[in-house]
Amino acid sequence: MKKRLLIATGGGDCPGLNAVIRAIVKRASKEHNWEVLGSIDAFDGILRDPMHLVELSPEKVAGIHVMGGTIIGTTNKGGPFAWPIQNSDGSWDTVDRSKDFMDRLRYQNIDAIINIGGDGSQRISQGLFELGCPIIGVPKTIDNDLSDTDFTFGFQTAVDVATDAVDKLVTTAASHHRVLILEVMGRYAGWIALHAAIAGGAEVCLIPEIPYDINKVLQIVNERVDNGRGFANIVIAEGATPIDGGMSFSENDTPGAMKIHLGGAGLRLAEELREAGCPIEIRETILGHLQRGGSPNAFDRILASMFGVKAFELVLEKKWGHMVAYRHPNIEAVPIADAIKEYNLVNPNGNLIKTARGLGISLGD
Repeated sequence: MKKRLLIATGGGDCPGLNAVIRAIVKRASKEHNWEVLGSIDAFDGILRDPMHLVELSPEKVAGIHVMGGTIIGTTNKGGPFAWPIQNSDGSWDTVDRSKDFMDRLRYQNIDAIINIGGDGSQRISQGLFELGCPIIGVPKTIDNDLSDTDFTFGFQTAVDVATDAVDKLVTTAASHHRVLILEVMGRYAGWIALHAAIAGGAEVCLIPEIPYDINKVLQIVNERVDNGRGFANIVIAEGATPIDGGMSFSENDTPGAMKIHLGGAGLRLAEELREAGCPIEIRETILGHLQRGGSPNAFDRILASMFGVKAFELVLEKKWGHMVAYRHPNIEAVPIADAIKEYNLVNPNGNLIKTARGLGISLGD
């Protein structure tokens, strides 16, 4: 009887997910006693009635490594520990279906799970592991905020997209003598913003790890105007905050989803600059989900492929409760509990920050 491996992709989509799926399936195909299934829309495929599982054969995954998104779908709502249900009065609540989830795995004769996802998904992995689930994690987040791995796949492609946006906005800012603000993703970690600002040559980079002083930002703009340059480019992470304020967000009442929806940091910064007396016109661009979509670059295809092959080998080793990690130049196994213990944040005294400051980029402090 064949053993059965289940793959799930959870959380936000990002470039490289399909490359991981392909790598797992191709590696598993070398072991003739393994069958690979995909759970549609993260673990919803197991928890739905009827269940929604698909066979993932080498033929099914051929060529998908160049595609963005995920062929088995994803969601950042619900899950085994917080399944949304509607009450009789129309309101929504969540219930713990983890025991039901484990029963369904046994019913389907699932011998192992590989869960591909970011911090939230790997917290689910850890919770399932503690219930006795044979699970392996693969780190995925464009924010690069998972600990114990140098990089997560999808991040470098997101940086490419953000850098391309900075390049385009620089020419517009110079032509119209404006301040152009680019808001990129990064809830708690400013990796995308910092990389894009350095690569694109922005004058200001504002990240969650270093609260900004609007007067310091305005000072840079004034210097650019006074020296005849007449324009400035600012990259701001969505989670960046002023020294006397909090994140910009809206309430999210979608059942099973996160309670806050980030966005608006760039718009708030523009208003703050206007109120502080910015002498030139300001325009804002929110890059949003453009950073998540599209084909992964070569680095992310390779990293995702390495993760996928290693993840299946951890299944063969029965190294449950571990996550694959890139620790240059090696792909290793680390406990999922260590990877989710704390966020991988930009070190305010680290080399990347020193590089930015050395280039004259203001961090707003």
